[in-house]
Amino acid sequence: MNRRTLLKTFAALSATSFSTQLFAAPAAQQRFLLVFLRGAYDASNVVIPTSSSFYYESRPNIAIAKPGSDPHAALALNADWGLHPALRDTIYPLFQAGEAAFIPFAGTHDLSRSHFETQDSIEMGQDLGGSRNFQSGFLNRLAAQLNAGSAMSFTDQLPIIMRGDTKVANVGLLKAGKNSLDERQSKIIAQMYGNTKLESQVENGFAVRGEVVQNMKAEDAARQSMNPTMGASAGANAGANNDGNRDAISSKGFELEARRIGKMMRDKYALGFIDIGGWDTHVNQGAATGALANKLEELGRGLAAYKAEMGSMWKNTTVVVISEFGRTFRENGKRGTDHGHGSAYWVLGGGVKGGRVVGEQIALTPTSLFQNRDYPVLNEYRSVFGGLFARAYGLNAKQVDSIFTGVPGMDLGLL
Repeated sequence: MNRRTLLKTFAALSATSFSTQLFAAPAAQQRFLLVFLRGAYDASNVVIPTSSSFYYESRPNIAIAKPGSDPHAALALNADWGLHPALRDTIYPLFQAGEAAFIPFAGTHDLSRSHFETQDSIEMGQDLGGSRNFQSGFLNRLAAQLNAGSAMSFTDQLPIIMRGDTKVANVGLLKAGKNSLDERQSKIIAQMYGNTKLESQVENGFAVRGEVVQNMKAEDAARQSMNPTMGASAGANAGANNDGNRDAISSKGFELEARRIGKMMRDKYALGFIDIGGWDTHVNQGAATGALANKLEELGRGLAAYKAEMGSMWKNTTVVVISEFGRTFRENGKRGTDHGHGSAYWVLGGGVKGGRVVGEQIALTPTSLFQNRDYPVLNEYRSVFGGLFARAYGLNAKQVDSIFTGVPGMDLGLL
């Protein structure tokens, strides 16, 4: 392998993405994981407005039935809202235990309805009308405020949300053990950067990747010994091939990925990010069963696995699930839904004051839709996150403003 190939390979692995802050987080430190559903999931069929007759009129083929004895009916959250039945065994028990809450009518005021533009906008967390810095993501700005612990993006490339002055590591756990440089090649690259500004960063980069690969090998060996018919690469998959995924993993195999994330965040990393693609359901979305239901079941199993892996640290953990925007309230002619506006966020964790549907809400009628087609955004995402960060980490108003300039946090009383 020549010098050019070595450098190209190392750059592809993560040349500028590794953290220079790899010290272990204190055992009692809060853990925060953001799960980004790329592709814009249909919030109306997950957190379901069961008291709205307009919902059932608008979705003659894909609506979820009101709560009842039918196993395909919505699971009651309160008198107005229900949960998709695919989450019966995973997320619904958390809600019943007070460890999950939902925020409908949440999102950004970005009106582009473009996957990429809106994802970028959310990840930056900056004013839509001002200048935009694509090298400053809001989780990176949060990491700068915490001054303790370490952050990790569980992705192949460092996403905008983790870019910034604080160095953050990134590694895709489904691919980390593949195509790795051998010991000889690693030494060659380390020598290339010796006595340069990047020497420490390169050394730390190899340390992170080596630790991850060793942990994965040990985990795969244990799994193989328990189930010899299961291959070591079980669960590995590429992101679903539709719009807006940005090489995110698909929901298939997320359970394995989530267990690995849980192990790393339980023991070391305090701030994490993962994205899951494939939520752009224009055609044959399904209702209580079908394409969306299958993805929700896989997502729910992964989140439940993450909780299980966190063990006693779950009580200090907050997980937030978001998407770039919601989908049209009315189904389209192909029994799917199109790009919308407002969405619904999930907040999970052992310290969450859940069992509630929170935030500003309105009755869903033909006159209350945004532009006669979508959920309005009543709970702006920066305000929601600012309130959560203030509660979780004791940040004051000035510190929250350093993360989301000009946007005060909204205290929903969830932490």
